Amino acid sequence: MKQVKPVKHTIPETFASLLNQYIQFIRLEKGLSDNSIASYKHDIGRYLTFIHDTIGLRDLGGVSMHHIHNCLQELTAMNLSTGSIARNISSIRGFHAFLMREKLTEANPAKMIDLPRQAKKLPAVLSVEEVDTILSAPDRSTLVGMRDAAILECLYGTGIRVSELIFLQMDQLFFDIGFLRVIGKGNKERLVPLGEPALKAIQAWVEKARPTFAGGAGAGAVSGLPGGAQTQNRVFINQRGAPLSRMTIWNIVRKYSVATGIEKHVYPHIFRHSFATHLLEGGADLRSVQEMLGHVSIITTEIYTHVDRTLLHQVHKEFHPRA
Repeated sequence: MKQVKPVKHTIPETFASLLNQYIQFIRLEKGLSDNSIASYKHDIGRYLTFIHDTIGLRDLGGVSMHHIHNCLQELTAMNLSTGSIARNISSIRGFHAFLMREKLTEANPAKMIDLPRQAKKLPAVLSVEEVDTILSAPDRSTLVGMRDAAILECLYGTGIRVSELIFLQMDQLFFDIGFLRVIGKGNKERLVPLGEPALKAIQAWVEKARPTFAGGAGAGAVSGLPGGAQTQNRVFINQRGAPLSRMTIWNIVRKYSVATGIEKHVYPHIFRHSFATHLLEGGADLRSVQEMLGHVSIITTEIYTHVDRTLLHQVHKEFHPRA
């Protein structure tokens, strides 16, 4: 990939703040390379400059699909490649989806903008052995180690998103039946099964370590935190009793992947990719995986069947005498 030049667009201060929030979000959630991050920042910066300077809008809540189409026409007039246009559309769609999800705007005007059909990039995954190595790394005899083990086991054992994990509430845990009740995108609820290792790790954290982090008196000890009962009811908290951030989850994952010497780029979302891929490799049906991941469309889940096929090709090539 070619290096992206630094952004030179003059972005109004209000828009720049929203852009920075989004860049921080994709950096932590998606584990993108520095150059990919620069591409997003460049694309969205150019888009925001167009919205502000050419369209004359001062509030992104006023952006319509028509405005976005006008911007894309400008990009087409610049003779950008189909791939570049597709990347810009993807950047704009992701940006507006983030604004709506964070309740910074009320609607996503880019939702219905079609993306040119291109070959999908297969998500990176860890092998079962690599996952086992990372999950075995925390020292579970310590309070921090119990928490970190519970976080890692939860990410891989349920396939939930980082945002779903950090907002997970105590009343969403159902140890007796081995399920989590997850609040996903669009406030849609789903039940996700907890495997025995994840269930035991989370239960150990909740019963043996979390009360100490919460001040020795359980969740009620952090009642002074912003957000009221929902905040004090978070499953995963830090040593001061406060909720964890996306950056903290990133650092935890990075800490143990580096400690175990795994050379792959390991980031929180890779556990979700690995969860889905390993289920399909083990024979799970696509609809069940879709339900557990919380995908609205099964088309989104189908990307993991391509990962599975790639692995099958590798096995065939290695072991078949006429491969």
